[in-house]
Amino acid sequence: MYCLPKVTAFKKSKVNPILFFDFLGESFHFSDELASFVTNINQLNHTLMDSAYAKKKGQWQQHFREALNTYGRGESTFVSEAMPQWLLDLGTLDILALLEQRFGNQLFTALNPYQTIDSPVRYQSNSEWLKSVNMVGINVRTIGNFWNIVKYALSLPKAQSSIHILPIWEPGVVASLYGISSWHINREFFSQELQRSVPALNTVEKQLKVVVNILHLMGKTVGMDVIPHTDRYSEIVLANPRYFEWLQRREFDIVNHSANLHQRVEREIMKWLIQKGSANQQPFPTDFFHFFYQEIEEFRVPILFGEKWDLEGRIRRRNSLISHLYHCGLEPAPATMGPPYRGLEVDPNESAKTVDADGRVWRDYRIQQPQKFSRAFGPLTRFKLYERLDDNQNWEIDFNQPRPEVWAYLKKRYGNIQQEYHFDFMRGDMSHVQMRPNLSREVQSGLRKLDSALAYYDPHRAIKQHIQQSVPYFGYFAETFLAPPNTMAYGAEEDHLELSAADTTLGDLQSMPVGSPKFMHFFFRYYRIGQTRTVTPNFTIMTADKDDPRFDSFYLYNNITRLFIGLFLDLPSYMGLGFETRDIHPHPAPNERYTKLYVFQIGEGPKATRGPYRWGRNVALYQKVEQLKKYADDFPTALEGSTVEWLLPPKADGSQFVIAWQLVGQADFIFVVNLNATAQSDTRLGKILNNYALDFTTHPTNSLLPMEKLQGGEGRIYQLTS
Repeated sequence: MYCLPKVTAFKKSKVNPILFFDFLGESFHFSDELASFVTNINQLNHTLMDSAYAKKKGQWQQHFREALNTYGRGESTFVSEAMPQWLLDLGTLDILALLEQRFGNQLFTALNPYQTIDSPVRYQSNSEWLKSVNMVGINVRTIGNFWNIVKYALSLPKAQSSIHILPIWEPGVVASLYGISSWHINREFFSQELQRSVPALNTVEKQLKVVVNILHLMGKTVGMDVIPHTDRYSEIVLANPRYFEWLQRREFDIVNHSANLHQRVEREIMKWLIQKGSANQQPFPTDFFHFFYQEIEEFRVPILFGEKWDLEGRIRRRNSLISHLYHCGLEPAPATMGPPYRGLEVDPNESAKTVDADGRVWRDYRIQQPQKFSRAFGPLTRFKLYERLDDNQNWEIDFNQPRPEVWAYLKKRYGNIQQEYHFDFMRGDMSHVQMRPNLSREVQSGLRKLDSALAYYDPHRAIKQHIQQSVPYFGYFAETFLAPPNTMAYGAEEDHLELSAADTTLGDLQSMPVGSPKFMHFFFRYYRIGQTRTVTPNFTIMTADKDDPRFDSFYLYNNITRLFIGLFLDLPSYMGLGFETRDIHPHPAPNERYTKLYVFQIGEGPKATRGPYRWGRNVALYQKVEQLKKYADDFPTALEGSTVEWLLPPKADGSQFVIAWQLVGQADFIFVVNLNATAQSDTRLGKILNNYALDFTTHPTNSLLPMEKLQGGEGRIYQLTS
């Protein structure tokens, strides 16, 4: 049972709770008889859910004008009674009329791609603001185009004040959003509907600028992905071979991986270019050194591949160049994850290969001495940030010799993107990749204080600090999972994050069932990190990485409890799009139900999707989420101007399921949650608070604290008055 009382003073009235009931999946190891029973119940539930969904949608269709006008008049911070997918069905003219009603002439400024709406955090002197935001992540493929982000954002309350947009660039192999093939914006995110209504918005770049403008107008901060790798044969790699690491392969053997192999690659690319001729008919120097080291990238790329507007032509040219390098055995080294990171070999298993549409056989790679999380990402290659020791004979990096040109390139590229689109923060992709094996010793020896060393410590740090020179509030949200030391990074990840100047990090609470021993242990650890370190973990609700058939069991119960804690605790939170209506999947559902599987586009196999993303129809969950959103917006000023004092913090040993904290500020609130999804608290609420909240003795309301026990998964809010 989940309980949300109206915010009311004990002194003036009795607590009048509104009761909610969440789905309880107590066991995942069913007997055959029980499995049959559960399947029948689930079929009945789906029938009931479909009926509830149809009823809810009918009500929306009948009253949506009233809901829109309530938002347009500024009487609510989001459009209520609308499941997000219904907002996507609204026409652009309706959306523009609604935004004009709410924002007046400011909308016309926002719709001009040559003008800028200032960031909601423009007056912040640093990036500390990121440590208290409730963020929502959006994979644009699930909603079709950039313009639909605005429609979806109409469903988000003021309390969810930040939007992270997954990668926005042209993708490479298997169309992975994280395998950048060029610095051009992904044209699949262009909205023809928006162009029909506003003809001047005739490019995807203009539309992205306008979308960020409108999100800023709505009070949302907006973040981009910063990715330290590209597609292995991206335009970026082929136009800048020296910025990457190369190897030469013959079948199962790596025959050359010398430190300067890129020079051989440059000569081969020049041979190919002389044979094929310029893609844009412009003359070019035929000396490889002049072409790659004296001409700028903006000159080289059109010569090699063609003009930006000719996507198909660019792909054909790039494929031809890939074939030339393939027949020379020259490949960019694949990106890796997990210690020991270095030391590659070809996987000898005959099945460990991919044959592409042109008949080219690509072998998989693996780490020579793998550990639990060691992995080589065949489609990706990382920027080469440091020189190599001993001509790379043993795959060792010389951290004393950074390659400043590569660092400057990354800082310039991402700095230009921030300036053009006015992003407020970055999400650092694969921030857990930290290749320095002696990190803890370096920290102890004072690396933390050596600015000259830290300048070349981590690319995300360098990019953040470069952008902060002109945008001091620009923040850094890191993708790390706070795994135990020496599993996904060398040493403790929080040491690495502090040295990287990360403000917040994702963490991994979304992969642990609420109330499980592992969840309780990590919740305590995150709480302690937030209290004692300069980086703050997120209380993560759902991400694109974990909205995946493999992780269904984590979302069978206590979903609303996740959101309750995420919205009202002083940790930042992250919620992936689709959570608010997500159906319960006791067994894996079709791939179209999972946002994770739209990060790439695969036509066959277990990760294939064959249609558009299918939104959940979970009306019961949506109604609870809606209630929470309204609650969060009922007292945003109190939340923003308050500090958190723990009354009953989580414990490391998981022996205590009830947590409680007090929000002290303009108004004092108490939040209490039972993290045990399936059982009552073993002590009455009043006794729990009396035992741990000693300063309650100063409140005359102390004797009126409710005496009942908390039900499984139940959360409550109380307001104290003197």
